[in-house]
Amino acid sequence: MSRWSALRPVLPLLIGASLLLSLAMGLRQSLGIFMPNLTRDIHIPVAQFTLAVAVQNLAWGVLQPFAGALAVRWGYRPLMIGGSVIYLAGLLLLASAHGIVPVVIGAGIAIGLAMACTGPALAMAVAARAVPPAVRSTVLGIVSAAGSLGAMVAAPIGQLLMQAQGWRIGLVGFAVMALVMLPAAWFASRGDAAPPPPAGSTDVSAGAALRDAFGSAPFLVMTMAYFVCGMQLVFLTTHLPAYLEICGMDPMLSAQALGCIGAFNVLGSLFFGWAGGRWNKLLLLGGIYFLRSLALAWYFISPATPAATLVFASVMGFLWLGVSPLVQGWVVDRFGLKWQAMLGGVAFVSHQFGSFTGAFGGGLLFDAMGNYTTAWQAGVALGLAAGIVQMVFALTPAARPPAAAAAA
Repeated sequence: MSRWSALRPVLPLLIGASLLLSLAMGLRQSLGIFMPNLTRDIHIPVAQFTLAVAVQNLAWGVLQPFAGALAVRWGYRPLMIGGSVIYLAGLLLLASAHGIVPVVIGAGIAIGLAMACTGPALAMAVAARAVPPAVRSTVLGIVSAAGSLGAMVAAPIGQLLMQAQGWRIGLVGFAVMALVMLPAAWFASRGDAAPPPPAGSTDVSAGAALRDAFGSAPFLVMTMAYFVCGMQLVFLTTHLPAYLEICGMDPMLSAQALGCIGAFNVLGSLFFGWAGGRWNKLLLLGGIYFLRSLALAWYFISPATPAATLVFASVMGFLWLGVSPLVQGWVVDRFGLKWQAMLGGVAFVSHQFGSFTGAFGGGLLFDAMGNYTTAWQAGVALGLAAGIVQMVFALTPAARPPAAAAAA
């Protein structure tokens, strides 16, 4: 009980970080609902819209390590507030788009840059700094779970506004929701005023931390497997609405599916945050990738129905953001707190190259073949391979964190 009572002074920070992450993740995950109407209205092919989403994920991944390093030097507040402003600008630019250039700049570059400053890496880092080690993994799971709630709200609201007033008004509604990110960022970054908890060798330089990470085989395996995570998830958020439209489903089903993903994301994040404090984090990661791939194979082999879609969304939701507390928690266990956001960001680069592949590659394959068969088959095959390799490697002695880092 006493270890949880220590959280009371930092509750505003944790609530701010959770709300910021919820909106940042929920709004970007729901952009796919606008793809069919947007591409028809401004006369661009699906591949060009997915190029914008791919650029977003690539920009987010490439910029994430720099944002993590700058947070150590500048503090979290200027990055989080600045990122929130850029997020809002990106949504407004996308809402006013009449061609591919503003789509790529708004949905791609601007939101990608904003996500590097408002997404899981920084939100998890401020939460990890604020709480005792005994409850850290569980708290990271709670913050990650909050990141799932945004899609439950954003996707249905965006779909309703689009059906009533068009996709541009739907995106303006997203921009209004994004305004809440500004006060959330202010509260989330309150930890700048206090020193981080002791975490071993806090005087380690960024270069030394990077050399340590790239010399660690477990870090490299985790980073490579992270590629498949991004590929599978962004393929779904980008292309599931179009797939359901091809299958003749009600357009609201895609919003319901995204909302369902968000709801079960909460349960999955809480479970894997709790489980990561008790069992091998890397083994749990491999299990997530393996089970996701089985779920993908089942759904795309089976006939598309509303019931099957919602069951699939529920399973994928449970296995979605639970990756975040496991990756971030393992980075803290292995390397300590100081450079957590930077090293987590380095691993995230691989995730975002996977996201680029899932979004843009899926669009290219669809335009070339007229269906998603090859795309989902590739996602399943790579996911099964990544899950097996990650689980096997998690059981090797090299994958265990040093005792000093784990204690910190």
